[in-house]
Amino acid sequence: MDLREKIRTLPTQPGVYLYKNAEGVVIYVGKAINLRSRVRSYLLASSQANAKTGTLMREAVDVDYIVVASEAEALALETNLIKERLPRFNILLKDDKSYPYVKLTLGDRFPKVFVTRRLHKDGAAYFGPYFPASLAYRVVELIQRSFQIPNCKIDLERYHPRACLQHYIHRCLGPCVEGLVSIDTYKGAVRDAQLLLEGRHAELERTLVARMAEAAEKELYEAAARLRDQITVVHQLQEKQRAATAALSDDSDVFGYHLEDGSLAVNLFHVRAGKIVDRREFFWDELPEELAAAETAEEAEEDTNEASPSKNVDAPGLASETGEATPPAVPFPAGVLFSALLKQIYIGQVSLPRSILVPVDFDDRATLAALLSERAGHRIELAVPQRGDKKALIDLAAQNARQSYIQRFRVLIPSQKAIQEALADALLLPELPRRIECFDISHIQGAETVASLVVWEDGKMNKQAYRKFKVKTVEGVDDFASMFEVVQRRYRRLQEEKQPLPSLVLVDGGLGQLHSAANALETLGLTTQPLASIAKKEEIIYLHGSEDDPIVLDRRSPVLHLVQLIRDESHRFAVGYHRQRRAMRDRESELLEIPGVGAQTRKRLLTHFGSLREVREATADSLSSVVPRPTAEAIWRHFHPSLPE
Repeated sequence: MDLREKIRTLPTQPGVYLYKNAEGVVIYVGKAINLRSRVRSYLLASSQANAKTGTLMREAVDVDYIVVASEAEALALETNLIKERLPRFNILLKDDKSYPYVKLTLGDRFPKVFVTRRLHKDGAAYFGPYFPASLAYRVVELIQRSFQIPNCKIDLERYHPRACLQHYIHRCLGPCVEGLVSIDTYKGAVRDAQLLLEGRHAELERTLVARMAEAAEKELYEAAARLRDQITVVHQLQEKQRAATAALSDDSDVFGYHLEDGSLAVNLFHVRAGKIVDRREFFWDELPEELAAAETAEEAEEDTNEASPSKNVDAPGLASETGEATPPAVPFPAGVLFSALLKQIYIGQVSLPRSILVPVDFDDRATLAALLSERAGHRIELAVPQRGDKKALIDLAAQNARQSYIQRFRVLIPSQKAIQEALADALLLPELPRRIECFDISHIQGAETVASLVVWEDGKMNKQAYRKFKVKTVEGVDDFASMFEVVQRRYRRLQEEKQPLPSLVLVDGGLGQLHSAANALETLGLTTQPLASIAKKEEIIYLHGSEDDPIVLDRRSPVLHLVQLIRDESHRFAVGYHRQRRAMRDRESELLEIPGVGAQTRKRLLTHFGSLREVREATADSLSSVVPRPTAEAIWRHFHPSLPE
């Protein structure tokens, strides 16, 4: 059955349709109230007259569909399929950052608490998102300090011989060592941390008070004192929450955008307690081609002649050169953009604001608002303000989107602090990075294996801190073992000299090099040292502890440029040292080619003269003071064949 015949057999119910190319790859996902009518509209000549829609239909050879009960279900399914399949003709979320969650690994025997930016169905509990991002780290630190739940990378499925420093400074109950804490005590601490993260402060306080009274009655005064301190922390959180509630005048997410020269910038403001607490940016280097295709399909859908709100070219919130909201110079289906963008951002989100303000209307706005309200358990306003304070916020977001566009596409060198903040944000560093140390291995088929260490410090490469390593314990080709050796040697020495550790250890390579470096650090007890690797070809960054979620940065990202710069410098330095070692080996072996010169004679000559160059420039008389006269003359003739004897 060809494509046209299959489209004629589609049902007239709500659902999702998936166009596929000749390889069976999904290239477009869409939703429809009436599947047959919507998909059939792509066959109209007026639709295919658009270049982008024509391209889609020329590539499509098959269409699949999934029938659902309502438009809201179709909307949610469409979003999930787009995130899963990443179709080329759909608008894909291109975000410069994502906000962190606090993850409590409830599926583990001894749960841990982490900061993460990705949600998985792995049995863990996720809380957030937190903005600003630093708030998530403060919450984890509070849980460590108050409830002593660890966030280390140590395997807690087995016991270890001794506890780390975190246990001795009372930031970990020590589940890694048998006998330090009982399973019931640990589960109680996890339960308290979960109540804190869920915001059930009153219930947590009642539990802590009862346990404190019981401990005091049994004369366990140290335990009672710890519980008292935890109750104080809960009181402080309750007071902050009451203050925020009293001051709350608005709880909104506000969108604005700027389009220029085929590139697009979108700004999202998070307004909490009446104040803008953070900003999120989205960029498209090129205007998504699917926008035009989607617009044409909207026009033809169900043979309606009414203009869609999503095609309003007088879109409020589009910043002009003067910073005022003006329509774009060319028609731009902003409604299609925001329809796709809002679905990908909010469907599946754990925490939702009560109000979402967008600059343009779009067809399924009411459906999306109803779906989000149902999932959040409270009414969510999805509004297009036309006047007043809310419209002023839209205009402000648009002006900032213009500034984001300028910084992204016109000014490509952000400030040092901005790069540090972006780097800390992308790589989940607990503080702004001041010093990064990067390792690389260099050899040719295992010969003369060496390693380099380069240092980025306070915004620039610190060449005085560079180090070279001659790999001593590894024979043949084994980059992983070589990386283990040099990383262990480096940080053992820092420990012995009581020197501070870097903000980040970076290794050149993939998961193998990353795990080798991690194993070396673990042998030294440095289990909390931030560690990452960057793969050469894919330019993917792997974080130790989050290997299943590699970081793929935009090719224009200043963070990626910085990591590449440090990686390339370590590679250059390693290759240079390797060539130096190889040249030295080759030069020293040149003496062995001379008749009468063996290993011992070569050693005496190099020890006496200091280098091969000095041997080459020495006279026969000078050489004869070290080796017999016939050998000295043979050496001199070897280096001066054109000169008379």
